[in-house]
Amino acid sequence: MTTARPAAFFRLEGTLVARPTLAAAAWLAANAWRVRERVVRLGATAAALPLAFGPLQDHALANRVAWAGLRGVSADRLHVLGEEYAERFLCGATDPAAARLLRECGEQGFVTVLVTDNLDVVARPVADHLGIDVLVSNRLELREGRATGRLADPVLGAHLDGAWARRLAEEHGLDLRSSRAYGAREADSVLLGAVGNPCTVHPDRRLRRIARQLDWPIVEA
Repeated sequence: MTTARPAAFFRLEGTLVARPTLAAAAWLAANAWRVRERVVRLGATAAALPLAFGPLQDHALANRVAWAGLRGVSADRLHVLGEEYAERFLCGATDPAAARLLRECGEQGFVTVLVTDNLDVVARPVADHLGIDVLVSNRLELREGRATGRLADPVLGAHLDGAWARRLAEEHGLDLRSSRAYGAREADSVLLGAVGNPCTVHPDRRLRRIARQLDWPIVEA
């Protein structure tokens, strides 16, 4: 019988890096097309903003809308752009406190899990750079080697429920009760609550309030 291992879940957005997912969507759309097509393609990102930050937030739908601007881009081009974006804006911009926690978890034998609603072509170079064991990200649906503009199911948004964590734990043989999770935004609170050892890193105001109410650790530096 295989013994389940403890994991350490790290949110990419907000915890490890400050740049939001929509920034990647806008950059990829702006660089995937000729100048005259960019305005139209960037309109998808603009339409996603109210869904991500407005009063009636729907992050999963915002992600679907934002990535629609990449419809028709070849898989090879997506990988090139994703690697370039990661190298230019993410790999060298990790938060020192979060990076230290990630390194400590790896040294202590935790299975490190990077959770992001960004695309795999953007997140994979970051995961490799940080030595992450498991990457959980969004993927663009491909047809005949080109993006359809739709995200493949299941679509990850900012909010992840406990059922999602349990499914991942079963798939990778993880023990949630002895696992850790690190987040920075209120949307991370459900993921944090699904493990035995939650921790907040530079939390926003709402997550800070939750952390104080539930006596979760708060890491500032």
